[in-house]
Amino acid sequence: MVVESVLRGYLLEEVVAWLLRSSGYELLAEADDKETNPVHRVLEKRHNGLAVRGRGAWHQADALGEFRYVPPFSLPVRLFAEAKFTGRNVGLPTVRNGHGIVHDVNENVVTSLYGSAPSRPRPRYRYNYAIFSTAGFSRDAQEYALAHQISLVDLSMPDFAGLRNLVSVAARRVHAVLDALPPKQRPQAYAIRSHLRQRLLALVDDHAYMRHSLDSQPRLPSALAEPLDEVAGHLSSRQTAGLVLAFPSAPFVLGLASENLRAFVDYARRNPTHTVHLRRLPQGASHPVWQVRPADEPGAYAMTFSLPEQVDSWIRAQEETVNDRARWIKRNVLSAMTIYWLDGEHALTFQLRYAPEELRR
Repeated sequence: MVVESVLRGYLLEEVVAWLLRSSGYELLAEADDKETNPVHRVLEKRHNGLAVRGRGAWHQADALGEFRYVPPFSLPVRLFAEAKFTGRNVGLPTVRNGHGIVHDVNENVVTSLYGSAPSRPRPRYRYNYAIFSTAGFSRDAQEYALAHQISLVDLSMPDFAGLRNLVSVAARRVHAVLDALPPKQRPQAYAIRSHLRQRLLALVDDHAYMRHSLDSQPRLPSALAEPLDEVAGHLSSRQTAGLVLAFPSAPFVLGLASENLRAFVDYARRNPTHTVHLRRLPQGASHPVWQVRPADEPGAYAMTFSLPEQVDSWIRAQEETVNDRARWIKRNVLSAMTIYWLDGEHALTFQLRYAPEELRR
């Protein structure tokens, strides 16, 4: 039987994947691979969920999605989203495993297909990996991730307390029901995830993903379904912080949290490119938390995020002494961030610009 800590991570992955829909992230299923020749298919449904083909092996992809927008001069972007809900920070082995997976699947490249039929281009993708953690990351994990462009998103900020509690309570209730069931009656973890995913996607009237797999999934006992349904209902009421991805000129992404993402979107619609103020918040978090507000109208919205501790320490060093490395980070890494927002069938692009001199406590 799945242990409670692992179950928390599974449920958190489903919730995070759903929250990332606003950034244009759409979950993939086996049916999204349109290749008719099995030899050339890269997505496959297995007993424990979706798997993606790499050059050397197939890899489980519990939450694999594709962004609706395609960056200029690039390939469509697919993202492995992994979530860890533990009491201690994520270490180097988890990040190293993510790098191994994404490296292997990006090596699985065939530019064209040959045979008796005319050759044709084969769809190609750029795979990336993001790890979400409720307890932060070790220094070794951060340095390795920065070196290999694995994105680390810290969910330990106070803003995400409601989200963490929501997932933790649901996992505890589900685990208690599983423990009371006879072993032969316990559904697989994949069935539990599928139920929650179905309920979350139904909130946005997206039934296409589950259409191809629901028929084969056993119906969960009501005692198991109830806490999962409550998670979906809670998220639909917007009682927890929203999450949106921001892309700075850096080898990582930022997970911006807001109690009112709609306020940000309304302001950004009127001002697609605008200047923001940044400051570190004086609060008792395990590490510094940064706040973003628009420079011209500070009361319009507020969002928070945390930087990789290594980058944050470099910025703090700049306040003590001037050195080339800190100046480079401010001038390049912290010069602007781009946010994509999915609005129906359209992806809107917003740019938040800020100058190094705005980086103050």
